[in-house]
This record gives sequence, structure tokens and C-alpha cells, in this order.
Amino acid sequence: MKKNEFLSRHVGPDSSEEAVMLKTVGSATLDELISETVPDNIRISTPLNIDEGISEFEYLNHLRGLAKQNQRFESYIGLGYYNCITPPVIQRNILENPGWYTAYTPYQAEISQGRLEALINFQTMVSDLTGMELANASLLDEATAAAEAMTMLYNLRSRGEVKEGRNEFFVSSRCFPQTIEVLKTRSRPLGIELNIGDHEKGALGDKCFGVLLQYPDMHGEILDYSDFVAEAAKARVKVAVAADLLSLTLLASPGEWGADVVVGTTQRFGVPLGFGGPHAAYFATRAEYKRTIPGRLIGVSQDSKGNKAYRMALQTREQHIKRGKATSNICTSQVLLAVMAGMYAVYHGSGGLKSIAEQIHAKATKLNTALENLGLSQLNSHFFDTLHLQLENEGRVAEIKKTALERGVNLLYLENNRVCISVDETTNVANLVALIGVFGGTLDEKSEENSYLIHPTLTRKSAYLTHPVFNTHHSESEMMRYMKSLENKDLSLTHSMIPLGSCTMKLNAAAELLSLTWPEFSSVHPYAPTDQVQGYLTMIEELEQYLCTVTGFDSVSLQPNSGAQGEYAGLMVIKAYQDSIGQKARKVVLIPSSAHGTNPASAVMAGLSVVVVQCDEKGNIDLEDLKLKATEHKDDLCAFMVTYPSTHGVFEESIKEVTDIIHQYGGQVYMDGANLNAQIGLTNPATIGADVCHLNLHKTFAIPHGGGGPGMGPIAVAAHLAPFLPGHAYVKTGGEKAIHAVSQAPWGSALILWISYGYIKMLGSEGLTHSTKMAILNANYIKAKLEEHYPILYKGGKGRVAHEMIVDCRQFKASANIEVQDIAKRLIDYGYHAPTVSFPVGGTLMIEPTESEALEELDRFCDAMVSIRNEIAELEDGTADKSDNVLINAPHSIHEVTADSWAHVYSREKAAYPRPWTRAYKYWAPVSRVDNAYGDRNLMCACPPPDAYVEENATLPQT
Repeated sequence: MKKNEFLSRHVGPDSSEEAVMLKTVGSATLDELISETVPDNIRISTPLNIDEGISEFEYLNHLRGLAKQNQRFESYIGLGYYNCITPPVIQRNILENPGWYTAYTPYQAEISQGRLEALINFQTMVSDLTGMELANASLLDEATAAAEAMTMLYNLRSRGEVKEGRNEFFVSSRCFPQTIEVLKTRSRPLGIELNIGDHEKGALGDKCFGVLLQYPDMHGEILDYSDFVAEAAKARVKVAVAADLLSLTLLASPGEWGADVVVGTTQRFGVPLGFGGPHAAYFATRAEYKRTIPGRLIGVSQDSKGNKAYRMALQTREQHIKRGKATSNICTSQVLLAVMAGMYAVYHGSGGLKSIAEQIHAKATKLNTALENLGLSQLNSHFFDTLHLQLENEGRVAEIKKTALERGVNLLYLENNRVCISVDETTNVANLVALIGVFGGTLDEKSEENSYLIHPTLTRKSAYLTHPVFNTHHSESEMMRYMKSLENKDLSLTHSMIPLGSCTMKLNAAAELLSLTWPEFSSVHPYAPTDQVQGYLTMIEELEQYLCTVTGFDSVSLQPNSGAQGEYAGLMVIKAYQDSIGQKARKVVLIPSSAHGTNPASAVMAGLSVVVVQCDEKGNIDLEDLKLKATEHKDDLCAFMVTYPSTHGVFEESIKEVTDIIHQYGGQVYMDGANLNAQIGLTNPATIGADVCHLNLHKTFAIPHGGGGPGMGPIAVAAHLAPFLPGHAYVKTGGEKAIHAVSQAPWGSALILWISYGYIKMLGSEGLTHSTKMAILNANYIKAKLEEHYPILYKGGKGRVAHEMIVDCRQFKASANIEVQDIAKRLIDYGYHAPTVSFPVGGTLMIEPTESEALEELDRFCDAMVSIRNEIAELEDGTADKSDNVLINAPHSIHEVTADSWAHVYSREKAAYPRPWTRAYKYWAPVSRVDNAYGDRNLMCACPPPDAYVEENATLPQT
């Protein structure tokens, strides 16, 4: 067998390092360690039925073959997806830059100031264009954002309105069909009744609490909703609007005519189509709803020195804290894509965006003139970029479709002999000639260029993007430097390992990502005819089979756009199955107390009731408590949600007994796939007795975290659940009894599926299994190095941990007045992102090294942790000052360390260079410790005014 070249690139330790590590952990061989870690009764005995791994060179050649199977048609389908131009300076410096795509979610604000500023830009852009006071830092897609708007408005009902039975949500039939599909999914378990119809025909009944409008509508028509919105306000009905963000540079913003919520996508702000995603959706609303807005909200605060600093605001809204009381389960946003969209606005500025929109509209009006000259009937009196044509009969439609396909053109064909054409930023004169030719005409070069068919009373008059950040960086040199200045503030995998437990920050190999900007993959519309996308479909079919193999299940849906969305989809599939066999009463979900916060939040969203199962003193599921609660709920038990290995970092030996108990009482077992990286090739969800699981492709399968997204959370299911996998409005997906869609695109964020496909293709069966073993070895090596200095909270029966462990730091509060957060911040001075803080146990650190970190990096991290323990010991024995020490003052920013004055009793050297190796390469925190409470008391979620920038912290010119 030839050597797997990619395996040696992906796995950090080589064979000699492996031997050193095995000696340290006390195992003779790697297989001996695995046998001491993974219970024998759940081990799989045969290798994964996946081909041998191929080299990076072979993989890229393979991809070129698949790329040729995708036909590059010009698509004018629209429906919320439009071709656009990604400025090369943004493509090269953000999308293709590991300094941006390998960073983690900005929970540690001090090492995330760059992307936090970029997200503030994004929020400001959205607020300005929508005319709303507050915007979040992105959502998964437009349909999800619309569903979140519906849920938020439902939860905003007064007690009186609840008593009145106001549970009806009106949805305009002019909304995108894929949005309506997701609304159908999300409304039903919450008891929301959808009323889909014409807003001009008495939409506002006595039971109505909210409405959703599309602006412009799905056919491209611009309607004046102002009278309807005024009527809604009188009827105490709140209004959500799904708006095309680029059109708002020319159109009056929904905020100006009374909307309560505005949602949509920022895809056409420089983000490729990608066969459906990933794209950053947006969500904007009134400031009074700040505590109910879903998703992440970035705000301006200050650090301990009084300097401006950014952080995630109002985090108590998040599902990780609210758990079963959460109104949303959002765990992953689309940070990388939001950064791109925000930078698109920074680069072009208000004038540039308006010019792009005017050019698109001019192309649409030129096309409109030409087609009307041919005698065609265009139904949109007012439009931005989309024409809505009424053809004579089916024969004429068939003729147009045949001609269009022959000429490499995709149009949107609707019922009743109608056709829509959506032009975009990339449409040129040659494209217009081809489009007109499809209908048998020619382009009149003298036709009116400047005819303006934006609605006469809805022309935008208000200013937008007036902040200096949108009016400064318009040359490529300035733009490059601005993006680089932000990148330099952040810590990513380009600096050091990110040892976050449960988040699996492994290598995101360049070969896995190279193809994402190939136009054969990036420029494909998600609703293109299937015969044009055979390369995509071949990959999808293979990937689904690979995921079935590693999970032991029968079928897969790639549609869920995040792990939390996968949880929701899995529960909805379980519920649909139980309903189909006459078990509609099953509505209770048992969840261990150690579970991720998204688990109970997803269950509540699915209309289910949560009952918590306790864990014992060893961190395992308490079997007696489980039996008691399963017995109590034998008639209404829907499911049990379990993470395996456990969130405590242990392969619980009783797992099959656990799943047997659930099945005995008629429930289904949902396995959270957050820790699947410890299972691949050794065991699988089917073997432990699960019925469905989600797979975090942004964890186990190497999709980058992107600074907080994109993520992917496909679900794999046993045969009895396969018929209920989610369908789609436009493309055949799912089973014969499919539930409605859970996300907007048929296969979720299809573009990034190539990453996981490449990961599996290059590692192959042997490589996948070896990667799992090395993840377990790396974790047990760190445990062996640290357990003399810190208590390791939970271990398996033979003293081993899985691929992660929990380090207990609670005792330091009493011994040295040091909190776990102090340790997290001090790690920044050593150049490290903190492990997961206070989850799943308060006052602890959860460490996961992954298989991609070599021995030298593992030792360096352990050295940092031991050094910090020694710093704590200095406080315990009185050597250090408890009121002024390196821990409580961490991190030490570059501004503080280089200032003329130094007020601390310890040296600058101790603060900045705690170990010799920090001199060779130093990550400098751009701010001191961020004051979250100050930011929440003084909430500001848009670009601060220029005079808020102090000299040492400035990233913009002073004005």
C-alpha cells in the first residue's frame, strides 16, 4: 500500500513523536491506548468502507474532472440569488486567507478585535440601508432570518394578545417560495398558524400578530406597502419585511415606512452564489427589541484602561445560557461571509453601491424596453432588477425555454405561462444581446439608457453609509492595509493551536479549500437545472454515502446549515415519524444536565418539553435518574438527546444501556455529533444505539470556523426515519414523506461541502481512523502533562479521556482569588486562545488539542498552562501581590507594555514575555481586558463616531 501523503500533512505528530507521547501516557502502542479508552462493546470490527486516500495533487485533478461536469450557463433565475463580483482584494485577503477563515467565534473579545470591528461595519451597513436602529452580526440565510422574525414577533405579544389567541402570522404570497417552506416548518411546532395570501385582500384578521412582506416581491415588483403597514399598526400587528439590500440604495428603506423587522441576504455584496451558500443573512429591528433579537450582536464597549473595545453584547440572550427557555437555538452565524459583505460596502462606499445598483437597474430597463418593443407583456410597473413576462401560451414558453437552453441561458419559468428574468452586477451588453435574442429580437444600442422605473414615491432620499469607514478605503492599497490591520489584531490557527473543547479546531487544509473560488463551483445558481450540475450532484451523492458509512446510518440530509439547525431537523424528523405511526402524544425530550445549550433550545423550538436527566459524580448519565424519568414519561417520551463521547470528555461505558432504556419506553435516540471526531473508524452512532445524529462538518470534517461561521450540520438517520428527511420547494430532496425545508437551499451551504468531501477523499479509510486515534492520543498526552498541576475532572474507567478533557480551576478562587476567566485572559499573553471556559462545568477549562497539532506545539501549550499554574502558586504562597498581578491584569496589551509609565509591581518582561519562546514570536493583544458590563449598560451596536477613537486605538483617520 502506498504511503498516504495527505495523512502526514493533516496529522501533527510523526511516528517518532507518537512513540514519545505513548511513553508519556503509559501505553505500549496506539491500539492499546484506544482499547483503554473506547469500550469494547461499541467498537466496530471492520475498516470503514471508504476508498484509500489520495494525494493533494490527485485530489485537485479529480476535482477538475468534476468541475467539467458542471455546465456554466448564464443564470437569470433570481429568487434571492444573484451573480456578483467579488473584489479580488477581498477574495485574496479574506476569503482565501487563513488569518480570517481559521479564527474561532469571538467569545474572547481581546483576541477578536479585528473581526469584531468588521462585524460592527456589517451591522452599521445593514442598519443604514434598512432604516432600522439595530442589526445583528448575521444569520444563516434569508429564510431562516424570516422564521426568526416570525418567532420574535410571536414572543413579543403582550399578555392580552396571548389571551386573545393572536397566533396567526400572515405571509404574503409574493414572498420567495423557499422562505414560505421554512416558515411552514418553523411555525407548526410553536402553534403559529400561517395565513398565506394577498396582502391587499383583507390580510389582517383579529388573530393576526404579525406579517411578512417581500420588497421587491418574488417577481421583482416594487409595491408601496405604506398604507398596509399603517393599517397593521392600528390593528396592533407588527410587520416584518424581507428586503433586497442592494435595491435599498435606490429604494426608500422599510424602516422609513414603518417596518418593525427587516431581514434578507447580503449574498450580492460580493459573495459567490456557491450553489446555495454559504451567505450571510441579515436581521435588523428596533432598538426596543434588543433583548429578543436572535443571533449574535456585536457592541462597542471599553477595556480596563478606558479605551474603545468591541465585544459580543447582551450574551445572556444566547441559548447557551437560557437553554430550555431560549426562543432561538442559533449557535453559528455566517461571520466570514458577513465580513466579506461588510468589506464590499467599505470598498465601494455609498456612492459605489448606488452606482452598482443604478447600473443593474439600467440594464433591466434596457432589457425591458427591448422586450416590450417585441410586443411582450411585462407585468411589473416598477422594478429594480427583475422583469416579469406574460407569454401567450405553453407553446411559446416551451419555445423560449428550448432556445434559452441552447444558448446557455437559465430563466425562471412560472405557472400560467410566465417567465422572470433577473439581471445582476455581472450582466453585460453581450448578455443583454443574448437574452433579447432568446425572444427573437436584437438590442437597440440607441434605446433609452436612463429610463428609471423605480417606484416614483419610493425613491430613496435618506443618506446611508456616512461613517468614515465607508468613505476612506476605496483604493486597493488602502483597502488591503485596512483589512490587514484588522487581521493582525486577531488570533487564529495561523498563530497557534486553538485548544477549544467541543469545537475541534483542526487543520483546514489548503487543498480542501482551493476549489471554492473556481467559477465552475462558485458561480452556480442553486436552482439551476440538475443536468447542468452533475459535478455537484456526483460530489453530493458520494459525500452522503461517506457520511452514511462513518455513522452506520442509512440516509443523510445535507440541508441543515449549522449544528443547531441539524439538532432541530433531527427532532422534527423524529416527530414526523412518530406522528405517522399514531404516536402524536410523544412530546417529552430527556436531556442530560451536561448537554450543549442548543439541545434544550432546539427541543423547545420543535414544540417539545424538556426534562433534565442528572449526571453522577463521575460526570456520567445517572442511570437510575434516567430510568425513573423514562418510566414516568413512557407514554409521552419522544426522544433522548445525548452527546457521545460525553460533553465531559469520556466514553461512557453504559451508553448502550442508556439507548436501550430509551427504546424500551418508545423513544428515539438523538446523538449530538459535536464529539464525532473521537468516533470515526472506531465506533459510530448506529452502533451505540442512536437513531439519528447531526454531524458538525465545521468540526470533525474540517470546514473552517470562519471567525464564527459558516457551519454545516447535516443529519444522518436510520432507515425508519429516512422517508421524513427534509424536502425543498424547487429541488427534489429528502424522503417520500419529507418534512418541509429547514433551510433555504436544497443542500444547505453546498459550496463548502467540497471541503469535507476533500477531507474524506484524501484521508481515506485508514487516514480517517488514524486521525481519530491521534486525536485521542494528543488529548491523553496533554492530560498526562497537566494532571500533576491541575485536577482533571472526569476520566474513563481506565483513567483515560476521549479527545478532550476538563481541567478544574475552581479551587483557585479560594487559594489565590483567581477565576477561570483570569487564566483564560493570561493565556493570551502566552499567545494562545483559551480553551472552552466554564462549559459544561462552571469554573473549568475544556481542552481539545485535535489530531493536527504536533508534539512541539502540544508541549508549548502545556508549558504555558504549567507556567500559569506557577503564577497562581506565587499568589498562594504570597510571593506575588493579590491586588496587582499578571493574572488579574491580563491580557497586557501592546499599548500598555510600551507606554512611558508602568504602574505594576511586576516587570514588563513578566507581563509580555512569560516564557522564552514568546520572544521568538509574540502575539500582541490590541486591547486590555474588555468590560462587558459597561458595553451592555451603554449599548452601541454600530460604528462609533470618529471622536470615540483614542489615539492609541485608532484604526480610522481622526476627523
